[in-house]
Amino acid sequence: MGGDHGPHVTVPSAVDYLSRDPEADIILVGIPDAIQAELDVLKVKLGPRLRLHAATQVVGMDEPPALALRGKKDSSMRVAINLVKNGEAQACVSAGNTGALLATSRFVLKTIPGIDRPALAAALPTLKGHTYILDLGANIDCTPEHLLQFALMGASLVSSIENKTAPSVGLLNIGEEAIKGNEIVKRASELLHDSGLNFYGNIEGNDIYKGTTDIVVCDGFVGNVTLKTSEGLAQMLATYLREEFTRNFLTKFAGMIATPVIKAFKRRVDHRQYNGASLLGLRGIVVKSHGSADNYAFCSAINRAVNEVRGGMLRRISEQVAELSHHPKLSLKENTK
Repeated sequence: MGGDHGPHVTVPSAVDYLSRDPEADIILVGIPDAIQAELDVLKVKLGPRLRLHAATQVVGMDEPPALALRGKKDSSMRVAINLVKNGEAQACVSAGNTGALLATSRFVLKTIPGIDRPALAAALPTLKGHTYILDLGANIDCTPEHLLQFALMGASLVSSIENKTAPSVGLLNIGEEAIKGNEIVKRASELLHDSGLNFYGNIEGNDIYKGTTDIVVCDGFVGNVTLKTSEGLAQMLATYLREEFTRNFLTKFAGMIATPVIKAFKRRVDHRQYNGASLLGLRGIVVKSHGSADNYAFCSAINRAVNEVRGGMLRRISEQVAELSHHPKLSLKENTK
């Protein structure tokens, strides 16, 4: 029911995804009349692979998370997360209120033992394909141990959905040298060196789009600023291209000639194919879709959740945590270091 478009996008996206993936089942959670109206437009009937689970409330996009958590226990968001907790669903995908989704998911599902805080992770395009960055805003203030946990969860995510046995981890910093950065980042670097993960070392902002590492680790403040800056830059470049190719007759003609190149460029940087931020560290899989997602983008978010389930991401994170908990040189917990 959430996002800028609600069932008008989420329902057709679910139907489209099922047509592509014959082994997936989807439960549509929300106000029955609103969902059924979209199904009627599509001329699609409910069945074993597409079911409806009723909810009587909806969390508003600007609603305070605390109020949503306390006052809307039958919201579509809460009901969907409960389905994951009860084992009736293996993952939840939502385009709704980010803060409410974070708070509700953590309250209902709890964190995996050994993980203090869940983190948001998403893919960004690079010269080598894509990289995953976390945290993207769930945790503003972090300890070195939290950054170690983020790296562990990021590595498990990449291993599960891309079958990479030892994905590389980079720690976002203001320089590559070990002496650079604040004390939190310096200590996190030491922990990562001893973790047994494939730690590349410190990386700088320009390394993100070079594709230097498979995973980029940072606190939520830095990650969110990085993400929003990237989105703004992409929009600016697209605007510049459009303005230059429509400036006069000659540039319009040049634009016609360059149409295949422009279309290929748009496909490579299309943010919709990377839609879906994974909320890692919970005892269940939750994927947050961008609120403005269209059908193509929301299908990408569904696909991310499906791949995490099939790749055994939760099991991989638990195994990594258990392995590190017995490491003689470090601890995942700040109060036991």
